[in-house]
Parts: sequence; structure tokens; C-alpha cells
Amino acid sequence: MNPNLTEPRVSYVTHLECSMTGERYEADQLHGLSRVGRPLLVRYDLAAIRAQLPRGLVEARPSDLWRWRELLPVRDAANIVSLGEIETPLVPIPGSGGVRVVVKDEGRLPTGSFKARGLVMAVSMAKALGVKKIAMPTNGNAGAALAAYATRCGIETVVLCPDDTPEINVREIALQGARVYRVNGLIDDCGAIVGKGAAAGLWFDCSTLKEPYRIEGKKTMGLELAAQFGWQLPDAIFYPTGGGTGLIGMWKAFDELEALGWIGPKRPKMFAVQASGCAPIVKAFDDGVEHAERWEGAHTIASGIRVPRAVGDFLILRAVRESGGIAMAVDDDAIEAAVVRCAAEDGLLLCPEGGATLAAYHAARDRGLVGGDDKVVLFNCATGLKYPMHDQSKTLDRHSEIDLAGL
Repeated sequence: MNPNLTEPRVSYVTHLECSMTGERYEADQLHGLSRVGRPLLVRYDLAAIRAQLPRGLVEARPSDLWRWRELLPVRDAANIVSLGEIETPLVPIPGSGGVRVVVKDEGRLPTGSFKARGLVMAVSMAKALGVKKIAMPTNGNAGAALAAYATRCGIETVVLCPDDTPEINVREIALQGARVYRVNGLIDDCGAIVGKGAAAGLWFDCSTLKEPYRIEGKKTMGLELAAQFGWQLPDAIFYPTGGGTGLIGMWKAFDELEALGWIGPKRPKMFAVQASGCAPIVKAFDDGVEHAERWEGAHTIASGIRVPRAVGDFLILRAVRESGGIAMAVDDDAIEAAVVRCAAEDGLLLCPEGGATLAAYHAARDRGLVGGDDKVVLFNCATGLKYPMHDQSKTLDRHSEIDLAGL
């Protein structure tokens, strides 16, 4: 067994805090959104961690998600519901990206996507707080992660997804123990149904940012990046942005690491990448506003970022602006071309959302927003094996004469 899951745990959680008003909420109680309908953020006694936890101790631990336990909310190791959350690698893509560009390949995580980070934390805390039934809307990968972790610890799960969700996602959700329903609408339409059931007391609503702990799981991406880059953050991060939990979480992680004295004040430019067919954050960024309007008629092949409205919109926009980055959108044709190019030139199969970050990187280079010498991280949020691929095979008739040299 991983010693990170069995060592004695010391929790440094002090309270939860409304991300908009700063209002405090008690830890160790079940919470959804704050009183003003905004996400809650977990706060820690960072001064105590700084005094008691040497960075070298963390560096000496096995390099998985749980090496960061002092910066995570689970107090009792018995409540951890793990499927083996590894530290994901940084994969260079010199052919399709350039010599200073790496992909953080989140497809190596359990259930094949970075949703495992958020849902392992949400489910572990749900278990700790006595939740028996959970529901959530999903575009695919989050539902698969929820189903896997909840099933593992005996929590009943209901998942609602748009009726055009990738078939493999729908089937894996069901196979891993959830009751999954296809809904004739988008993810926020599914979320509205989940919200009604939660209001009626039928289940706990585990929608993106409507509980406090998915951010804490997703922030481990930022913690890992800091360690992988030798405690010097990269120059730019391109992140596929739907609900934006990971972008918000990484920005929180960087602040916490600086408070510990483990990194300095330098921050990466954060690029929130959306698809042209669903770009509410991009429009809000361009308009200079703090909240995004719902995007009507949302469509894109990158289903994971087809989120017409994000409850944490202002947190995404705040992080992007504070970093000196931008929100930018790319067309589906560019996404598809980037996936093909990376596979053909670098042997790495990106998911469409990961392809969006590669396409956005090249667009940013063309606009002079990043330079050729910048250290750049692109997030591939899921294994490309979950998505449809064009058949480029040819056939041979074994009974005919075969031109072997021409193969």
C-alpha cells in the first residue's frame, strides 16, 4: 500500500470561505455554495505548515497526489477513496509544439482524465461527511470519475449527461456503477435537474464548484508543476476551460506555495482556452466584465469544454487577468488539426480539449503573446483513446500478389 495513504495525518484546515464575500464557514460540515451562491474555498493554517513541514520532506515522499496531504482537506486517511492517483508526466512535443513546450498528460490518471483529481477529493470528503447519495451533470469524464470513486466506497450515484455525450463516456459511467441518464439538452440543463433534486433532499449536488473540494483535488496540478519545474513555475499555461476548476485550483495552489516560501512571486501567464462554438469566458474577458453570460447554441467537438455557463466565471477571469494571460477561443478545425499533428509528429494522442490547447498555443505564438524561448505547459485533460478517430487504414487481400516494397 502507498505509505502516503497510511502515514499519520495532521490536518491544517481552518475553515471555508466564500470566494466572493470572504464570509467564513465551519469546516467538517457539509456545504454546497455560499449564501450568495458562489463557490466556497478551503483555507489552511499555512503559517503552521510552513513552520512544521520542510519542503524536502514532501520531495522525499512517493510522487503521487497524496504527497501533498497537508494541503488537502481529508483529515482521516481512512476516508481516502483512492484508485492510484499518480503524478502525471510532462511530455515534450518538439515536432508539433516546439522544444520548450511540454504536455502535462492527465490521461494517465484513473478513469483516464484529470477529473479523477477533483472527484477523488470530493468523494473522499463526501464519505467523511456521511453523504449516501450523489448526483451530478457531466459532459462525460467527470461522471466517469464520480461513478468509479463513489462506487468504490458505496455511495449511490446518479449522473445526467447531454444526449450527444461521447458514447464511451456514457457506457463507462454505467459500467462503473452509476445510474446514467441522457438528457435532451446541454450540461447546464442537466445541472438544473440535479439542482431540483438536491433542493428536494434527494441527493447531494456534486456539480462543478457547487461543493468545495473538487478545487482542492484539481489544485494538485499546480503543486505538481511547481515540483516538476524545480520550484520555478513555467512561463505560460494553456488550460482547456469549461467550468474552470483546474485553472482556479492552480492559481490557489501557487498562492499557497508562495505563502509556504516554496516558490517566489513569479506566476505563469494563464491562458483559458475555449472553443469558438462555446466561448462565454472569452467574451467576458474581451468585454472587460467579471461575469459571463450564458452562451447560446453551444457546440464543439471538444465536449469537455462545452459549458455554456460557469458558476466560477469571476474566479477564472480574475486568475487570467492577474496573470497577464488571456482567454482565447479556437475553431474545431484547428482543434482537430492539432490532434492529428501531435499524434503524427510526436506520437502523443491528445483528446480534443488537449488539441485545443495546442491550437491556442500556436495562435498565441502568432500574436506574439508567448515567445519561442518561453517554457510552456499544455494540459491534455484526458486520454485521446476515449474519442472517435478517423479510420486511415487500408486493406490487403492476402490471396492476391502483394507489393511488399510499396507498403
